[in-house]
Amino acid sequence: MKAPTPRQCADEAEAGPRLPQGSAERFSGYALMGMPFGAGRYLAYRRFTASSIGPAYHAVWLRRGDGHWSVYADAPPELSCNRYFGAAFSHAIQCPVSGRFTDPFTLEVAVPGVLEWRIRLESTRAAGALGAMAGMMPAAVWRNDRLLGAMGRAMGPALRAGRLGMAGLVPNGQRFRARPLRVWTVAAAEAVIDSQDAGAPRPLAAQEHLADFWLPQRGLFVADLDLEFPSTAPAVPAAAVGGG
Repeated sequence: MKAPTPRQCADEAEAGPRLPQGSAERFSGYALMGMPFGAGRYLAYRRFTASSIGPAYHAVWLRRGDGHWSVYADAPPELSCNRYFGAAFSHAIQCPVSGRFTDPFTLEVAVPGVLEWRIRLESTRAAGALGAMAGMMPAAVWRNDRLLGAMGRAMGPALRAGRLGMAGLVPNGQRFRARPLRVWTVAAAEAVIDSQDAGAPRPLAAQEHLADFWLPQRGLFVADLDLEFPSTAPAVPAAAVGGG
């Protein structure tokens, strides 16, 4: 059976939004996990088609050459990425953000007046193998932070992306777990940031991370993505623990 393309996965997420089970704050959708450019600049894109705390939304993370981060989202900061990563962001701006596939492997992302970004994705043997392995993992693995940490340590070098974090703490103090089932790498990209050409993508001198959330040193796109923050789940009353 032929593997779906990135656009097919995105279309499925848009047509049938669904959330993973649980009582914690949860999101699902697809994302360009991150992409480094020259002069210390970095871009990431999130499209969560379902959220347990608010509306679906698009978001762009942008680190400019001065090292400061801004997040642009079309949902309020308290209902989007800033809720978890705001301690690392200098600015959180609610504004229009768009992302669309123009063909099965080409994604275009825009923030009016700030960013125009075109990404060409490709399938690789390593990414395909990791996606197949992720799809066979039992549900218990995705709830085990230690195993997720080991998975991230294995995936990063296999994808030539540096270190990856699948579980841990985010800057605002919540715990996170990520469950990406499909992975593609970026074959080529071009971006205009603040009306200036960002140049060719290339690794940062030192890999960036926001608490335990490591940003890849090459462009990675993930789909069939679930993200949860287990520390936000309501506490179970003591009387209920023993069933009494």
